Amino acid sequence: MSVRHPALARAESFAATYGLRRALLLAPMAGACPPALSVAVMRAGGLGACGALLMQPAAILAWAEAVREAGPFQINLWIPDPAPVRDPAHEARLRGFLGRFGPAVPPEAGDAAPPDFAAQCEAMIEARPRIVSSIMGLYPPDFVARLKECGIAWWATVSTVAEALAAQDAGADAVVAQGAEAGGHRGCFRADQAEAGAVGLMALLPAVVDAVRIPVIATGGIADARGAAAALLLGASAVQVGTGFLRCPEAGIPPAWADALGGARPEDTRLTRAFSGRTGRSLATEYVAAAAGPDAPVPAPYPVQRGLTQGMREAAVKEGDLARMQAWAGQAAGLARAVPAGEVVGGIWEGVDELLR
Repeated sequence: MSVRHPALARAESFAATYGLRRALLLAPMAGACPPALSVAVMRAGGLGACGALLMQPAAILAWAEAVREAGPFQINLWIPDPAPVRDPAHEARLRGFLGRFGPAVPPEAGDAAPPDFAAQCEAMIEARPRIVSSIMGLYPPDFVARLKECGIAWWATVSTVAEALAAQDAGADAVVAQGAEAGGHRGCFRADQAEAGAVGLMALLPAVVDAVRIPVIATGGIADARGAAAALLLGASAVQVGTGFLRCPEAGIPPAWADALGGARPEDTRLTRAFSGRTGRSLATEYVAAAAGPDAPVPAPYPVQRGLTQGMREAAVKEGDLARMQAWAGQAAGLARAVPAGEVVGGIWEGVDELLR
């Protein structure tokens, strides 16, 4: 009679708690989580995900209805930053700089604001996902209480041990430990700590596991069975994959971005504030390099910088120009496979089972 490896047994127990066949989760990537991608992951036994940062309440509800029959899913929101400090003269310099990479930036571009956070929270309650997750901070106590009343679990994304302890104290049902290898935005509670506190997953994960009593989900730099098995051995109850799904046809990202991911080495990515004002990891493209140059103006705070770069980003997608594209990428991007998402789920989890058998 074979005995299950303790790491596999822990993952299987976690998966069963949330109605999953595999403890493999799609990362909630804002702008890159179409329903088709989640449905494919869910049908393969994993968890679907929606990064709802930029979505109006009606869009959140429509997304949930589009995937609901396929299985459990999570919806994720950013906790709003304090209101940005505006500097019109500096924004004018930024508009001039950005005009070299895309269309002229109108003075009002920096005024663009994200959707109303309270209305988005109401939409998530109405959508009734199995899990609501957070990034960039913690939900207010009254919203956490409402989630629990509705039987909705709350997973909090954290990037340090201190954040994990704060999330546990605030009532989180699990924490998502995000290593600095992750593509896209860093989940730090404070924007000014996103680069100074860039802790890698293999150091962060066991420290968080040892510090908290609730399950820990590992994310950042995981794109194959080896990374997933290592995370489970270090104490994770599940693994969350983002960049590893972006080359799947269901993700629908621009071909230039998808192709570049496949050839990227870890050193071909870098942390940058040049797209949104919040630190994230992207491919080290020409625009990203130029924005880090000694003569480039410092990016404006979030969400001002995002508004200022919108025209450039949209033009880059329309023209298929990777050099100016917001091409988020984790350090394991080169492991991403251009195959259906269900095949990615199966390949990772079957490999984990073989490695930990």
